Amino acid sequence: MTGPIAAGDETGPPRLELRGRTATITLRRPEVANRLGPEEIAEFIRHIKAADAAGALVLIIGGTGKYFCSGFDIGRMENRREGAGFEALVDTLEDCRPVTIAALNGGVYGGATDLALACDFRLGTTSVDMFMPAARLGLHFYRRGLERYVSRLGLDTAKRLFLTADRLDADELLRCGFLTSLVAPEQLAQATDALARKLAGMAPIPLLGMKKHLNRIARGALDLQELDGDIQRAQRSDDLREGRAAWREKRPPAFAGR
Repeated sequence: MTGPIAAGDETGPPRLELRGRTATITLRRPEVANRLGPEEIAEFIRHIKAADAAGALVLIIGGTGKYFCSGFDIGRMENRREGAGFEALVDTLEDCRPVTIAALNGGVYGGATDLALACDFRLGTTSVDMFMPAARLGLHFYRRGLERYVSRLGLDTAKRLFLTADRLDADELLRCGFLTSLVAPEQLAQATDALARKLAGMAPIPLLGMKKHLNRIARGALDLQELDGDIQRAQRSDDLREGRAAWREKRPPAFAGR
């Protein structure tokens, strides 16, 4: 998923794999640093919706080759509508049902930085770096992308990245909060799988509800009525009773999502 393309693996559009409660979307255009054109964006969105529909609790986003992703392929952008398609992709990723993990195997550039910020967790290797060249290219970034930068990284870091196009290395990305954790390249797949297993073992109702409401709080869009409904649903759930019983009996809980 996160290393160079394996022998016999084909390049092409993003690929979706479903395994138990975990889904994985892999970017597979390493020859162009996994840039996303209109066709790849449409396929990516379809995969996110398919993972939602399949009931996945965890969604991993990974890249093949040397880079994670270099954002939207502006060389293939013929009009503003196509650029808006990338914005729709990132918003769809942030708003999707599963908890999301970006497994960052290499460079994260341009709009891909926002794609990573839209994920709930970002695991990166020591080879990761990032920069946001919008001002250098004459592009003005879209609203929710600006909001994600400020809410995840803080105003000062967001200004530095957007206004100067500075390149940050892996250690700086960990310090500023862009990376959730930093691992050696050979440990990325194992660390990603361990986090995915931990998340998939949580009670689905509060796991997915709190992910949704925390993201809404971050952008000032909390729906108090929906939050209260989700709290009450968790309070009435069989999973809460199972969690309490497992705690008393000192055993792993067996959650059913109801």
